[in-house]
Amino acid sequence: MERRNRNILVVLIGIVITVAIFSSFGLGLFAPDTAKIQLPTPAASPTQEPDGADDYVWVDITPQTVQHVIGNTLSRPDSYGRTVTIEDFWGEGESGVTHATVWVDGGWTHTTATQPGGTVRHSIVGNGQFWLWYGGSSQVLNGKAEEDSADLEGQRIPTYEDVLALDQATIAAAGYEEKEGLACIYVETVPDSQGYVEQYWISVDSGLLACAETWLDGQLVYRMIAYTVDQPVPEEASFTLPDGTVLHTVQR
Repeated sequence: MERRNRNILVVLIGIVITVAIFSSFGLGLFAPDTAKIQLPTPAASPTQEPDGADDYVWVDITPQTVQHVIGNTLSRPDSYGRTVTIEDFWGEGESGVTHATVWVDGGWTHTTATQPGGTVRHSIVGNGQFWLWYGGSSQVLNGKAEEDSADLEGQRIPTYEDVLALDQATIAAAGYEEKEGLACIYVETVPDSQGYVEQYWISVDSGLLACAETWLDGQLVYRMIAYTVDQPVPEEASFTLPDGTVLHTVQR
């Protein structure tokens, strides 16, 4: 009888363990996948939760997760305009400043950049091609838009796609912080073979790169800033060549 009771007890313990394991892991196989990634805010307290917090998965932003978070929570607006300032620091306080106006609409981009010497450079990218010309000239260079011939927002204006293209091993730090009042995802790279360190701030609100800096031996050598964004693209935006050819018409 004692042996029979012991066998019954062993069976009951096995049933309890099986039920516990199923409760912990098995239910997840049948529950609908409705979770969403929720980005924290820099000023939020550790105990603060958003409305509908049960529907969100809180993801820490680390060098290992930052590209996944960017790729799954942010997206580039289809239509917008903004002003971009680029500073190149040449040493001893000297710098060259480029001011660019960028219009983006329906996969087309028109960038007008006034370079340090006063030269105005225009570029339009769309439909797999680029058109390039300079102010005061009617000569237009046209060709296939490839990564090494034309970028999305104009020459030397980085985008958040540059962050997504980084080798994860080159990301030294990542987090979530404010930059000039904007809530941003921050990414910093390890020094490259020449010692350059890249820093990026991606606006959570617009999904666009708000600031990028390059440092060498503790000295700032390059900065790009674009803190404000107009959505959709401003009414004055056009995608027209010097000869009047309209490459793209903005749909209002």
